[in-house]
Amino acid sequence: MTEAVAPARGAKFVLTCLAVGLAAGLLSGLFGVGGGTVIVPLLVMILRFDQRLAAGTSLAAIVPTATVGVISYAVHGSVAWIPALLLAAGAVVGAQIGTWLLARLSQSALRWGFVAFLAAVIVSLFLVIPSREAELVLTVWSGIALVALGVATGTVAGLVGVGGGIIVVPALMVLFGTSDLVAKGTSLLMMIPTAVSGTIGNIRRGNVDLLVAVLVGGAACTTTALGAWIATLLDPFVANMLFAAFLVVIAVQMGMRAYKGRKR
Repeated sequence: MTEAVAPARGAKFVLTCLAVGLAAGLLSGLFGVGGGTVIVPLLVMILRFDQRLAAGTSLAAIVPTATVGVISYAVHGSVAWIPALLLAAGAVVGAQIGTWLLARLSQSALRWGFVAFLAAVIVSLFLVIPSREAELVLTVWSGIALVALGVATGTVAGLVGVGGGIIVVPALMVLFGTSDLVAKGTSLLMMIPTAVSGTIGNIRRGNVDLLVAVLVGGAACTTTALGAWIATLLDPFVANMLFAAFLVVIAVQMGMRAYKGRKR
């Protein structure tokens, strides 16, 4: 198998990295996702990164992006701090489970299963419209449920290579009755320790292009707050529909990977 040849790192390369970061930051702030669903495919398609390096670089870029997003949502009081830490604790464990299962399960079956999951989430977003006044009430049982959600999120993220936000945000709205803004702010906070942990491991394994991570992450920071601000202006129903459209794009992308994998 021949490796893709990386493009020359001139002005065009830098501008491309900045453009990827601007797009990822806007979507990260708007939907409460890490931005990896945008960064990874663009790094692979445009900059010819292999999948592993793209994923590692994306994870590193997510750290500053998510941090700015959390600050932006925290200003509006839309971050549930303790629930986010419970989610992160579960996600760290889940990531290890996902890594262990990765070599034992069919990637094609996993991807089709995840597409089915996203389809169910998309339908639920039309049925459950969150209230902006709704809060994430923390009890013993909801705390246990949050840890379990974190484990499930980390496991799926490890198996199919997607960020936790596209799982956590709809789950918090549909299952926990949380407002869309709190769900997004909490999701971004959950990602920070998980991304930091993963980035340390990826740097040790040489799976991070630090220059690209800095360029993409730095550019993303300039638009994340804008995305978060736009999210506060949107009607909850409109926000749900936009998020559903975003998930449709991810589902189609995942379905195409599963279909191509079936042929191999």
